[in-house]
Amino acid sequence: MSKNAIENVLRNIPPINDILDETAVAELIGLHGRKLVLLRLGEVLDDLKNKLKNKTGKAEDMNCASESQKDLREKIIFDLSEAFKRQDLGRLKSVINATGIVLHTNLGRAPLPKNSLEKVFEICSGYSNLEYDLNKGIRGSRYDHLEEKLCRLTGAESAIIVNNNAAAVFLCLNTFAFGREVLVSRGELVEIGGHFRIPEIIINSGCIIREVGTTNKTYNWDYERAINENTAVLLKVHTSNYRITGFVCSAEIKEIEIPQGKVKPIMMEDLGSGCLFDLSSLGISKERSPGDSLESGADLVTFSGDKLLGGPQAGIIIGKKELIEKIKKNPLLRIVRCDKMTIAALEGLLETYDHADSPEMKIPALSMLAEDSDSLTAKALSLAKKIKKEAGAFCKVDVIDVEEVAGGGSLPGVVFRGKAVAVRTLKENPEQIRKLLRKSEQPIVCRIAEDRILFHVRTITEKEIEIIGRELRKVLEQKS
Repeated sequence: MSKNAIENVLRNIPPINDILDETAVAELIGLHGRKLVLLRLGEVLDDLKNKLKNKTGKAEDMNCASESQKDLREKIIFDLSEAFKRQDLGRLKSVINATGIVLHTNLGRAPLPKNSLEKVFEICSGYSNLEYDLNKGIRGSRYDHLEEKLCRLTGAESAIIVNNNAAAVFLCLNTFAFGREVLVSRGELVEIGGHFRIPEIIINSGCIIREVGTTNKTYNWDYERAINENTAVLLKVHTSNYRITGFVCSAEIKEIEIPQGKVKPIMMEDLGSGCLFDLSSLGISKERSPGDSLESGADLVTFSGDKLLGGPQAGIIIGKKELIEKIKKNPLLRIVRCDKMTIAALEGLLETYDHADSPEMKIPALSMLAEDSDSLTAKALSLAKKIKKEAGAFCKVDVIDVEEVAGGGSLPGVVFRGKAVAVRTLKENPEQIRKLLRKSEQPIVCRIAEDRILFHVRTITEKEIEIIGRELRKVLEQKS
């Protein structure tokens, strides 16, 4: 593109006020406000001018209607609309999880039960007694609201919550082992999602890590030999996102004897994904519960609120009262404390465990894990029927058997038999269709296997079936 042609294009860029008068832009102003539209429009115009001046744009940018202000105006409005679409995809919004992964970390893990949502609305739509003692009329503690419920449900003497389980582990170690040793098995130096590593948490909490045993075998006497006058905490870590099988050994806290003349260290267990419901009743292998850890001899137990517990993101610490009281006095507690929304949501969840005869039917994460083959088949057939009706002209639809996992670092090695609707497009690349579904008005996150788009129905609600059919039709029509 010649220098004169570029200058012609630059001269043909319409005045900003003219662009703002366009109907499509007026609609954007109605949705997003004049101030933000002006900001995005300025960015679009600057980007266009820079590409033209520096000759770095695509062919369509470099040849954008140099003789037609009308075509240039349409391109600017199109780019402005696309900028707002990208912005919309970047904001927090609801998505349809069609991956079959119940506790999908990237998709927010556990959906909250109805009781939690109602409690959040009740507490957060006005004022609350978050830190106010209604009996005494003086300042209270936000940590008191859930303590009694957590103790009753786990058998602990005391309890406290923080904003996530990593914070719970960090706070416990910082409180009781700062500058001293923490014993931990080499086979339990885990890493979970987001590069959260137990060794780094121990070191950054101000403690000295002391590894014992081997990757596959750690005996009770490995701990017993390592205990010395500088040992503050013996830490057991539940390998919640993997399993070591075969030639293995792992010692229980109750099996570890303190050598004569040595001071007993604090026995702590990080469960990662704490579960208050006996999953064996659903045909799932029994998961170690917080109560199991306490019965095994743990003085402190930490676990997450948003995994198998089925609630909001939170770190829960239960254990001996004297230890919890010391944690409450750690100045770092304020840095990791929970807000009223988390406390309200967790209270609603715990009330569900308390009051429901069948909590697995009231807590979405548990009900999805519990869904049986007949229910999954019925849901898959319903979705397949809807897709055939809406988009049958563009694709081939089948109901297939699939294997699924719980996700979120929970129930490693446990495979669930599920159902999915497999869609093979007649013309289009399935990866491109999946991308468009992800960017649709109601984003849908799905899988691809063997050149077919898979919609796992375990994590799809009945009301989402119609949405999937409609959005898939829109995408396939757009590509046809």
